[in-house]
Amino acid sequence: MLPVITFVGLQLGFLLGGTVIVETIFAWPGIGRLLVDSIYARDFALIQGCVLFIAVIFALANLAVDVLYAYLDPRIRYEKK
Repeated sequence: MLPVITFVGLQLGFLLGGTVIVETIFAWPGIGRLLVDSIYARDFALIQGCVLFIAVIFALANLAVDVLYAYLDPRIRYEKK
């Protein structure tokens, strides 16, 4: 079960990166298209905001994977020593 959780957590990063490509190719509105349009317009504040948003979502997904490890496997516990 743990390898599946790891795989899903890593795939979320690929999904976030894939949104840029898919939204650009199919002209769908979304954060990927917004990021590409802001790159073309050289809107650095918007680029930083989009990258920060994607990084926070990715970090929260990794945190959720770590918490799920401790929840699903009783051998893994986070404790103070």
